[in-house]
Amino acid sequence: MALQEAGSALRWQVGDVAITRIVEMPMRVKVGEDAAFLPVATVEALRRHPWLYPDFVSEADELLLSIHALLVEAPGLRLVVDTCIGNDKPRGFLGGNSLSTPFLDNLAAAGWQRESVDMVVCTHMHVDHVGWNTMLDGDNWVPTFPNARYLFAQAEFDHWMAFDEDNQRQIMADSVQPIIDAGLAQFVALDHRLSDEVRLIPTTGHTPGHVSVMIESQGQRAVITGDMSHHPCQLPYPDWSPNFDTDQAASARTRWQRFGEWADGEFLVIGTHYAAPTAGRIRREGAAFRFEL
Repeated sequence: MALQEAGSALRWQVGDVAITRIVEMPMRVKVGEDAAFLPVATVEALRRHPWLYPDFVSEADELLLSIHALLVEAPGLRLVVDTCIGNDKPRGFLGGNSLSTPFLDNLAAAGWQRESVDMVVCTHMHVDHVGWNTMLDGDNWVPTFPNARYLFAQAEFDHWMAFDEDNQRQIMADSVQPIIDAGLAQFVALDHRLSDEVRLIPTTGHTPGHVSVMIESQGQRAVITGDMSHHPCQLPYPDWSPNFDTDQAASARTRWQRFGEWADGEFLVIGTHYAAPTAGRIRREGAAFRFEL
């Protein structure tokens, strides 16, 4: 498996499959019991694992995160995994503000015109994974990738359609419903196969219908995590579940299970929110795990 850096984009080769990271925005998150993200995390616990520094934790002991899409080019398939926050959408996540980023220009610079995309997978339906499903055209939200099928796990969609909360209703209205209205949505099982090389695997807990993306080609294997893990600090501490996990105990069980499987196999693990270098291999360390770049 080869890693290449093309401009600001990271790129990995897994057999016949190429995976490219396109960043929408980086993030720095404080830790401590007053932190909204991982209140259970402590500076003392982080410093027990020097390998987290400086790529994943700053000198100021902030968690370094990234919101990015992953472009998967397999034989006969151009797939976008997770579509970030999107432009022109005021979000509570952003303090009521909206983004205006060159995300589509960066996509094109990587050789991906939006019309060339065959398929989109949203690992789940949180705000930072569905945003670029649509774009503003005048006063209307239209599919950003007009020639793609958008794959949504049926269980995920059913959960959020029944969820009565203003922010999530708005997300569904501007980033999911227009895809359905355009006839581009496909509702799938948690273990759906997209192609010979690409399939979904269930990694529930963060949300009820959460999936990760498995890539297998020429004897090589990689996995795109989605939000079953947000940060490498969850490798030594798989029980660290964010406050916004739908079922914190289930998400911890998923991490223990999947981290063990990926540690015992030769998987390239690509973190959907892991800061650069973003991908590596999971190794067992003591009772838990570490990330090897």
